[in-house]
Amino acid sequence: MTANADNDAKQTTCRVLSLDGGGAKGFYTLGVLKELEGLADSPLCEKFDLIYGTSTGGIIAALLALGYRVDAIHALYKQYVPGIMGARTSTMKSEMLSKLASKVFGDRTFNAARTKLGIVATRWASEKPMIFKSDITLTHGRRGTFVPGFGCKVGDAVQASCSAYPFFDRKIIKTSAGETVELIDGGFAANNPTLYAIADAVVALGKRHEDIRVVSVGVGVYPTPKPSLWTRVARQHIKSIELLEKTLEINTQSMEQLRAILFANVPTVRISDTFQKSEMATDFLEKDLRKLDILFQSGRQSFAGREDQLTKFLS
Repeated sequence: MTANADNDAKQTTCRVLSLDGGGAKGFYTLGVLKELEGLADSPLCEKFDLIYGTSTGGIIAALLALGYRVDAIHALYKQYVPGIMGARTSTMKSEMLSKLASKVFGDRTFNAARTKLGIVATRWASEKPMIFKSDITLTHGRRGTFVPGFGCKVGDAVQASCSAYPFFDRKIIKTSAGETVELIDGGFAANNPTLYAIADAVVALGKRHEDIRVVSVGVGVYPTPKPSLWTRVARQHIKSIELLEKTLEINTQSMEQLRAILFANVPTVRISDTFQKSEMATDFLEKDLRKLDILFQSGRQSFAGREDQLTKFLS
């Protein structure tokens, strides 16, 4: 390939990174990304033109887009996730998440993103997605009134995307247009946001299908953990967790099936393995750091089976 042709290819190719929701299971995602960053030999915001995330994937996506390295994000997760997931009530969980968001993101807005960023949340009242975007080129209309992230702080958008109701409280945000919006977890709209990300690349950015490279990272699929206390209250709590987990996983698989049908010719690597051994049993509220470390290690191992194709994607 000539130098000019190589430059043209770099300008044409659009690399997309999409990160699923899944609460504490985001440790698996970080394991995959640890290896991906090692392969890229640079911060992932310098390698991907668009990073999308939902819920825990939204936290990671935002931090990556701001220039964080994976090790730094992993350190934050180890320090704070067990405490948040172990909090007794939804209000306590939300308050801890809010404090963490303020501490980590501060007053930074979507203008601070070093690459194009999309974070998915869900409108409670209208039951429609609300996607916080960093760049006017990602819009599908109303460009005249576009404000990055609707004028919200990145931390507020991330908290909204992570508000897995009823285990977290609903998040109320106020946009720069003066609108008050009540939001819940983005996983109810698109726990796997890959389809939205590809739509932005194709429709908003005008990329040809063959010029897009998508890396879609899930959180893995695991056996349901057995409850330690089998009281009436515990049974109801476990059923609620199972219902939410099932809802989000159905959403994830539906979005992936649609992607495979609608965008079959968009080169995509999907990483989200299924684990069946009983010792891998976990859920999105996992707080045992030893188990979370196993998820991180599993993510690193899942990367290995796709390394050759990912090398081509990033070269």
